[in-house]
Amino acid sequence: MRTHPLKSAIAVHLREHASLYVFVIVLFLMGVIFGAIVVNSLGFSQKQDLYYYLTQFFGQVSKDNLASAHDMFRQSYMHNVKYIALMWVLGISVIGLPIIFILLFLKGIVVGFTVGFLVNQMSWQGFLLSFVSVMPQNLIVIPLMIVMGVISISFSLQMVRNQFMKRPHEPVFPMIMRYAAAMVAIAAGLLVSSVVEAYLSPVLMKQTVKWVVNLINIII
Repeated sequence: MRTHPLKSAIAVHLREHASLYVFVIVLFLMGVIFGAIVVNSLGFSQKQDLYYYLTQFFGQVSKDNLASAHDMFRQSYMHNVKYIALMWVLGISVIGLPIIFILLFLKGIVVGFTVGFLVNQMSWQGFLLSFVSVMPQNLIVIPLMIVMGVISISFSLQMVRNQFMKRPHEPVFPMIMRYAAAMVAIAAGLLVSSVVEAYLSPVLMKQTVKWVVNLINIII
């Protein structure tokens, strides 16, 4: 049975960069853990302020006072594309290699802090809300950012090897074209995450907030 060229290329890529993927995933998970720890280090007044803004936001969600889905889609997509574009540029610059690691770590911190704060303040209701508001789009965004991070790091290391090792190496132009194609493919994948964030997550959030509020009223 003949293997599809795309599947074959993905398998080769994963095999060649397996150790780098492990390192990047561990780095991201460390960021998630650090973000969750930061929540516990916040003072009482800081938690109260954040919780106030959170309840205000959920109040707007329940009343359907959110920004339009089109605006949310545009903002989400532009934010994510700028993030991976920065990684792409840092990979080409070579000297920006350490900053790629920092960006991946920061993404982990944001996710860890968001989920950690919701769970810390609202217990299982917070976990449920984080599951419907944070999880859906991040199931797409995080893998894509990890892939972009690995590709950027790999490209940067390859440029360094080509520059300093005195041996025949691949011409730079085809490398850059493949690197640009990877950026375009990942940017296209982010369209899906932005659709989920703009059109699916608000609906799930609204229903979950209403369910949680009704449940709390019944308990009280």
